[in-house]
Order: sequence, then structure tokens, then C-alpha cells
Amino acid sequence: MTAKSEILAITERIRERSKPTREAYLDRIQAAAGTTANRGVLSCGNLAHGFAACAPADKEALSEGRVPNLGIITSYNDMLSAHQPFETYPQLIKQAAQEAGGVAQVASGVPAMCDGVTQGQPGMELSLFSRDVIAMSAAVGLSHNMFDAAVFLGVCDKIVPGLVIAALSFGHLPAVFIPAGPMTSGLPNDEKARVRQLYAEGKVGRAELLEAESKSYHGPGTCTFYGTANSNQMLMEIMGLHTPGGTFANPGTPLRDALTREAAKRALAITALGNEYTPVGRMIDERSVVNGIVGLNATGGSTNHTIHLIAMAAAAGISITWQDISDLSDIVPLLARVYPNGLADVNHFNAAGGLGFLIRELLDAGLLHEDVRTIWGDGLRAYTVEAAIGEDGTVRRSPAPRASGDAKVLTTANEPFQPNGGIRLLKGNLGSAIIKVSAVKPEKRLIEAPARVFDGQAELNAAFKANELEGDFVAIVRFQGPKANGMPELHKLTTVLGILQDRGQKVALVTDGRMSGASGKVPAAIHVTPEALDGGLIGKIRDGDPVRLDADAGQLEILVPPDELERREEPSPNLADNHFGFGRELFGGFRERAGRADQGAAVF
Repeated sequence: MTAKSEILAITERIRERSKPTREAYLDRIQAAAGTTANRGVLSCGNLAHGFAACAPADKEALSEGRVPNLGIITSYNDMLSAHQPFETYPQLIKQAAQEAGGVAQVASGVPAMCDGVTQGQPGMELSLFSRDVIAMSAAVGLSHNMFDAAVFLGVCDKIVPGLVIAALSFGHLPAVFIPAGPMTSGLPNDEKARVRQLYAEGKVGRAELLEAESKSYHGPGTCTFYGTANSNQMLMEIMGLHTPGGTFANPGTPLRDALTREAAKRALAITALGNEYTPVGRMIDERSVVNGIVGLNATGGSTNHTIHLIAMAAAAGISITWQDISDLSDIVPLLARVYPNGLADVNHFNAAGGLGFLIRELLDAGLLHEDVRTIWGDGLRAYTVEAAIGEDGTVRRSPAPRASGDAKVLTTANEPFQPNGGIRLLKGNLGSAIIKVSAVKPEKRLIEAPARVFDGQAELNAAFKANELEGDFVAIVRFQGPKANGMPELHKLTTVLGILQDRGQKVALVTDGRMSGASGKVPAAIHVTPEALDGGLIGKIRDGDPVRLDADAGQLEILVPPDELERREEPSPNLADNHFGFGRELFGGFRERAGRADQGAAVF
């Protein structure tokens, strides 16, 4: 089915805008493909080093260049629950490669930090920059020029975007992404949030809070709420970088292992040495990117991707903007309710029909490009399935169910939860910002109130504990952008502002920092650009200034006469404490080079 005219029009304007950079990119990967289709370009010394540790049979096969070699890029560590399952993947992949007549080698590991561990801690100021470190680390591994294709093992927040950037930088190679799946359901997310609020109000102690958190985050796999990690996995499937139907299969199951083996064999099948050559740089095009944005809006996905998708697309020479994302949100209905946009977790979403159901609904409504290339072949219709384990231990697929297994979690395009998506662009004299409204009640989306200005989330939380946050107000949390301190997520504000809203106060947040996929019931204008340290007007706001945030109208304004704002001095923040300790001193060059949030905040 052909996509609707509105989808086609936005795609075409992206294509036109991107034409110069996209054509230059395609020329580069064409040139790379001409010189790196096999290991014949390596000297004998190069090649000997490259397979020195291989088994004799693999050495012989690689020396003659007659079999494909698969590079494994892994983000395994056993501290991060989502990535701990990857410990066993390299051996599974190597066995599958051997069965398929190929060879596989671990090309490199990349760092994988957990935002859940670093929330509110100094290490969180490295989080966004870790995306670009991951991209560079993966590039170092692939630079050995030993590989005909690559598989990427990653799940969480900055890891998958970094791996995608790396994959597209080596766009002449096929790339297959292999997930680990979500942990099984634990303490419901709304109950976890309730205990957090009780703790913030001093009504329960640390022991009760830790017990609730441990019951929620309780085993291997991705956290089960719909934050950036699970938004990543949705994107990889709807953009055709996963094999169909198995994105949310739990770790440690026969199905998960079968999907991993299948993905490795598929990567070997689509190299330039076979008949289905599918270089990722040609496979991912403007239509694939639009499909990803549609999926993000239809599921109420993470606001982090308003930054990451721009950087990912740029790696393929494709230029997208916040306006593109917001315009697509206006025409894409919300079809999923997963916490924090509902009470269900991602396992409930998968059981209700999952991505196969969602993709079919969007395709049938003309909201996705069906005529795209994927690692599975031509056309996205192949992804309207669910995967199961067959009697012989291989993956078996069947059509996604025609009816949702739980209409409170997953619905049809004809009966959406709301007629538009969850992400919108705000504009005004404060610049541009992003707001996620899928969990914000309509009556909470407009606020005009005096500003309360803070230079960090610790200041706001201290004011809350001192009972200083009375009445309606707009919290301004500034100097949280990429250039100031790496743009950490400000999750510590979610609970506090939620408590105040529940008490009947009208509150909102305006910040040049991030709130990620956990953006919830409080209206939050985030990623304000330009940031305070880059001349943004957010740096000149003073306590008591009237601020207007209208999510439905797309407005973000400080209601102060321009001449008064002009007279105000530029702020002179003391950021020394944000630039040293926990490795932050190593990232001074990143802070200096960081681009604007609306341009992907990249350092490349």
C-alpha cells in the first residue's frame, strides 16, 4: 500500500533538503565497496595479524577469501542488566556462522553505561557523549577491514544510536542489529512511581524504596517501561535492522537464542559475496527514517530520539529536523499505551500483539512506507508477524493477530488513543524545544505562571525539601545543555514536580537539559535551544518572570518586553564542578565541540 500524501510530502521535503549530503554519502560508500568487498586488499602481514588467533580451518578460509567474515561489535558488560545477556552471544554467532559456511570474529567492544545507575550523579554528564564514543569505538573495530558484514549487539539509551552511527559510517557493509530483549515483568511501574513519591515526601524510608526498585529492576534484560531503550528496539525493527517479529522476546529463552543464530546467518547471506548484497548505507534511506519517526510517535516513544534520530540520519547524509518530527506527530495517531504513557509494560505490549500488530495497522492506514529495503528483503510487510520457536528449534513466524490482545495497551489506527502522536515542537522567544504530551492530560498542557529559576536539579530538589515551592510556577532549570555539562537527564525532577501537581499546583518544567523516555504527566519543555551557555534566552530568565507554555498551540514564551530582556546581562555560571571528576575532565573537547540539540548534539 502506498503511503498517504502527507507522509509522502514530508518524505520528499527531507529528500530534497538532503540531496547534496546524501549523494556525497552514497558516492563515498560506493567507493568503499569497490575496495573492501573482501580481504584481498590486505597485505599478508595485515591478514596474518587479523586471523592469528583463529582456528586452523578459519585461517584457511579467510586466507583464501572464499567465505564471508562477520564482525561482531558488542556492548556486553555484566553490570548493565540489558546487556548482560550478550555474554553468550559471540559463541552463538560463531557457531551459526560456521553452520552457514562463514566465519565470525569479535571486532571490538564498546562502552555501555546505564542511565538508571547514573541518574542524578556526576557520571550522568557523560551519558549523551557516550553515544559518540560508542560510534568511534565501533569504528575502530571495523577499521581493521577484515569483515564482509557486521552484527551489532546493543540495547540501551545511547548505545544503539551510537552503533547505528558507526554502522552507517561503514555503509558499504551490511549491518544487522541483535537485541537481548526485556526482563520479565516485575513490580508494576505505577507502583514503583508511587513508592518514589512517598519517599520524596518522607513517608517511607530508603529500605522500602530500595525494595520497590529492586522488585521493578530485578533480572537480566531491558527495563520494562517504554523509555529510550525499548524505543531503540522499536526503531530497529520498524527501520528493518532487526529480523522480523522477535524484538521483545525475553532473554535466556530458546526463542531468543534462535533469533540470535538466525540474525547471524542472515547477515552472512546479504554480503557482497552472495546474491542479496544489502549495504546498510543504501538500505537506510529517507523512507526508513520517516518510518522510524512514525513509529516513535505512534508508540509515544522517547524524546531522546528527537536528538538521536537527527544524528543517526546525518550519518547517512540525511537531514531531518524537529519540524519534521512534529509534523509527522500531527498526522500519526497514538496506538500504544505503555508506561509512562499507560500502566502496561513492554511485555504486556508484546503480548497484546506487539510490533507486528502495530506495523500492520500503520501500513494499512498508509502511515508507513512499505516499499523499503530491510535486512529481510524488500518491503516492510514482512514485519507484520510474530515470532515463535518451532519444534526443530528454529524461528517460526505467523501473521500478527488481527485483534489486539488488550485494547487498553494496543489499539487500531481506526480507534487510536489520541489522533496524534506524543512529540511536539514548541517555538517562541525562548527558542525551540520539544515536549512529549502523550502522558500529559489535556487540561495540564497550558500553563502561564511565574518562573522559578534553578541552575540544576539539585537546587530545585533542595527547594522542595525546604517547602519553598508554593503556588503555580514554571521551573526553569538551565545550564544543562551539551556545552554546559553534557546535557544530563533530569529524572530527579519527575517525582518532585509530580507531587506538586498532585497537590493541585499548576507546574511545568522548561530546561535546556533532557528528560528522556520517562517524561510523564508534568508538561516539560525540554532540549531548549539555544542552550543558556550558547546565548539562549533561557539564561536571562529571572524569578517571577511570567512564562507561557502551550503544548497544544506549540508556544514557549517569556512574557517580558524585549527591551528589558536586551538590557539584562548575560549570565556567568560557575560550571567548574561540572567539568572535573568522574572522568568529566576528559570530555572538555566534547563540550566545546558539541552541536545544538536540534542538530543532533554530535561532536563529529
